[in-house]
Amino acid sequence: MIDPADAISKAREAVAARVELPGMSLMEHLDELRKRIIRSFIFLVLGFGVAGIFYKQLVAFIQAPLNHIGKSLVFTHPMDPLNLDIQVSLIGGLILASPFILYQVWLFIAPGLYQNERRYVIPFMAATVGLFLTGAAFGYYWVLPGAMQILIVDFGKNFTPMVTIEEYSSFFLSIILGLGISFELPVLIFFLAIFGIVTPRFLWKNIRYAILAVFLVAAIICPSPDPWTMCIYALPMLALYLLGIGIAWWVHPARRKAKEAKEAAK
Repeated sequence: MIDPADAISKAREAVAARVELPGMSLMEHLDELRKRIIRSFIFLVLGFGVAGIFYKQLVAFIQAPLNHIGKSLVFTHPMDPLNLDIQVSLIGGLILASPFILYQVWLFIAPGLYQNERRYVIPFMAATVGLFLTGAAFGYYWVLPGAMQILIVDFGKNFTPMVTIEEYSSFFLSIILGLGISFELPVLIFFLAIFGIVTPRFLWKNIRYAILAVFLVAAIICPSPDPWTMCIYALPMLALYLLGIGIAWWVHPARRKAKEAKEAAK
């Protein structure tokens, strides 16, 4: 039988062994935020410079889904080609710099976490970058070609398309960035759960609303009215939501406290 006094003593030792969160004043928080923003901006500028060197390849990469169906971009303003070059260099630079910028974000929030929670930095970095690239690749290799084929070739077969640089780039970014960001759902749930804002029970209880939201997003980005095609778009996002529920169960403070209490009682 476990001695209650011994269990209490071990629990106190476990609490004392935890690294206390460092106290920071408002000015120290602002100074830390300023430092992280400046460093993130420097990484963004460096990424922009590197992407600017390969802007021709990046522009060709963006035009490839349109060229695949035998169409090319047109422009209606003399500044459109230059604006496209700058835009793709900026977006490419942001993607290149994103791991370093995310690390600065982690360094800013790390002082508010316990020592055992800071070990999530590597999974956080890998998951954030990996999920974004997965969503962007899904949009580029699946959604965008399908949209070009259905909207221009099928529905627009009786008309002469004139796809401008400005309109195509906006459409391209809305799909690529939209899917890339939507695939970050498990990371968002991770932060909401680790700070106790949401619980696995809450996420599971409201799964019907999540399914409705996912199918609404799928209906917006899906180029075809076919319900089976829409389901193909929705299934990855539903899988990510379920993955997020598992992550919330893994990192939620209530579970961690129960585990610590159980270990302290041994």
